[in-house]
Order: sequence, then C-alpha cells, then structure tokens
Amino acid sequence: MRVPFNTSHLTGKELGYMQESLKSGNIVGDCAFTKKCQSLMEQTFGAKKVLLTASCTDALEMASLLADLAVDDEVIVPSFTFVSTANAFVLRGAKPVFIDIRKDTLNIDETMIEGLITDRTKAIFPVHYGGVSCEMDTINDIAKQHDLIVIEDAAQGVYATYKDRYLGTLGNLGAYSFHGTKNYVCGEGGALVINDDRMIERAEVLREKGTNRSKFLRGEIDKYTWVDVGSSFLLSDVLAAFLYAQLEELDEINQKRKAIFDYYYENLKELEDKGELRLPTIPDDCKTNYHLFYILLPSVEKRNQLMDQLKGEEISAVFHYVPLHSSPMGAKFGYKEGDLPITENVSNCLLRLPFYADLGLEEQSFVVSMVKKFIL
Repeated sequence: MRVPFNTSHLTGKELGYMQESLKSGNIVGDCAFTKKCQSLMEQTFGAKKVLLTASCTDALEMASLLADLAVDDEVIVPSFTFVSTANAFVLRGAKPVFIDIRKDTLNIDETMIEGLITDRTKAIFPVHYGGVSCEMDTINDIAKQHDLIVIEDAAQGVYATYKDRYLGTLGNLGAYSFHGTKNYVCGEGGALVINDDRMIERAEVLREKGTNRSKFLRGEIDKYTWVDVGSSFLLSDVLAAFLYAQLEELDEINQKRKAIFDYYYENLKELEDKGELRLPTIPDDCKTNYHLFYILLPSVEKRNQLMDQLKGEEISAVFHYVPLHSSPMGAKFGYKEGDLPITENVSNCLLRLPFYADLGLEEQSFVVSMVKKFIL
C-alpha cells in the first residue's frame, strides 16, 4: 500500500535495550526491564500497582479472576468492542449483558446501565473507544450504589485522561494493550492496573501460575508453592525492554499522533459542516491519546464505496468492530441484529483512516484529498 493503515513507531533505543536484556542472562518475566516499565507507569499514571502481562487479553482475564466472576454472574459490557473484552469473563461462565453506545463518543451509554442491573449483575466493563474516556464518574457512582466492580478496558487508552486522571486508574481494575497496532508497542503485550490494595497480592499469585513466587523473589518466604488458581501471564523481559524504550517517550509519541489527528480534523471539518460525514467527538473533560481517527459516513453503502475507492488508490482504510451481540456467539446469549441500533449503525458507517506516529504530511494530504474527491 502507498499509505498503509498502521506501522509501528521505533524510538531508536529498542534494540539497545533488548541487547542489554539478553546480555543480562535474565530474559524471563519480572526481571529488570519489567520492573522499569511497571515503575514508570505507576509513577506517571498514579497507579497503585501495574503488572505487565503477555497481552491485554491476559490482563482482562486476570481482572475477571480477581473479580471472582463465575457461572450465572452477569456483566454489563458494550457490544462495540473487541472479542477479548467479553471472552475474559465468558471463560469464567459469566454472561454478557450487552449495552448500546453513545452517539457522540461511541462509548458505553451510561444512562442505560441501571436499567440492565439485576440481582445477578457483578461487574461493568466500560471500554474507552479510540482513547476517549467513558463517563467514569457516573459509571463509578452506579457501581458503588449497586456494589459492582468496574473493570476498564483501556486497551486503546494508554496515556489518555478523564478529568486529569489516567484511564485504567479510574475503576477497580484496568487493562492496557501494547499490541503492535497500539500507540506504545512491543509486538504483543499488555498490563493489568490494580487500583484496589486488597487485590494486589492475589494478582501477583494469579500471574505466577497460582503460586506465591513473587513473595519468594522478594525474600519474604523461603520457598514458594501453589496457593490459588492462576496461569502464566508474564511478559518476557526482552519484550519489556522493547516496551521501555517506547514508554520513555510517552509524550513525544503522543505529540506526533496529535499533529496527525489535528491535520485530519482541520482538513475534513468542512465535510462535517456540510453534513457529508461526522468526525470524532472529544468531551471537554477528556484528553485523548489520539489512538485512531475515524469518519462516520451516512450509510454502509457510502462507507464501503469510499473504502474501496481508497483501496484503489493504495490507501488502507478499514472498518472496525462487527458488533458482538450480532455474532454467532451473541446469538447463543439470546441477542440478535436490531437489539442495539446505535451500535449497529456505527459499525456499518465507521471508517478508520491510516493513522500512525510516522505518517508523513504528504501521505496525510493524499488521504484527505482522496476522501474529498470521493465526497465532493
């Protein structure tokens, strides 16, 4: 493609840090660079505890274990999300209760939550779409009133804020992604953010195959053993070394992405003003991390036509989630197409434009010109 949808940004320090990790002889999880990454995020984001994981999927699964989600529990979750969000608790036997999204931010519609709560509801999984925060004060207030746990899927929200607090640190637990498509990457990788002191010790056990090995490594016990359920959720220290180079430049990478987001927005605003499409909405109390840039077309036909035309110009623009409630698995939980109209409309009409930190001005201009050529 002349303009690919995504490529990973390199800071230039990744290989050096990876070589340092290799030379140390300690390349398994929880070694030097793992600790550096966790400490950097804890200090920068004001998190009580951050644990690197092999993926955001792992972080979400750990969160579901920490929340003790089990058979017959219900979890309120948007259908407009990646399958890992639901799989995390469905694997525990819990049932997804799908909720529609807001028209503006494309996040969970917090005004609909209380109407879906039953005596089986155990948790709310807000998903911060595109690095724009959900209305977390309202969600947390509802959760407190009904004794529910809040697990933030902040896969796309690393370094974004809500009322000056970082996403992932607002609920009981949060999950980050460092997948190759995200703002800060290490190929595969994630992190669990723990905001409840009572969960920290158990989280360490779950992450270490259900053992108290973390205590042993700190010298708190003379041997470790099996004390709980768990799995191997650790990220290799070699990948943590790659990630540390990225996290050191949180703001620099964010500024690069902001410039691209602003260019798209400013140069496509005239199309929104004419009613030809809709651009992303960022509420005043939210500070995005500029994870993606989407446009919403008037219809699925228009979206698909534009996507095909851009492809013909060697520009990779793509749609996003197929709603979970309208999937074959969604049908198994009793859902069908038509149940969540806003989610379905957004899924049909949304198109993501090429967006990555190293996207040049020439490429940005070319994308904008081709969008305008199609619409005007």
